[in-house]
Amino acid sequence: VQLVESGGGLVQPGDSLRLSCTASGFTFSRSAMSWYRQAPGKERELVARITQGGVSTYYADSVKGRFTISRDNTKNTMYLQMNSLKSEDTAVYYCYAPFDYWGQGTQVTVSS
Repeated sequence: VQLVESGGGLVQPGDSLRLSCTASGFTFSRSAMSWYRQAPGKERELVARITQGGVSTYYADSVKGRFTISRDNTKNTMYLQMNSLKSEDTAVYYCYAPFDYWGQGTQVTVSS
């Protein structure tokens, strides 16, 4: 199993970013997928989750209305569209696949 995140970077408050997670080594279309994040000095937290077909999603309260999780099963790729970014969104963002498979993480820094 391999999960490769991309799309992180340094942005200003209010900006947008789109993260991608490209998966291989398992049947992506049959797996619910998640994004987690870990800020410095804090525990890793669930940001968003999407079901196998993409019909159902879950968001942490802190990102609801600003972030959108999606997937393209034809490309084995999951996305996280992040709008109206805030400084508290600064973290390393990880892609997660069941059971206990993690990507290497991509850094998102929101700073003026």
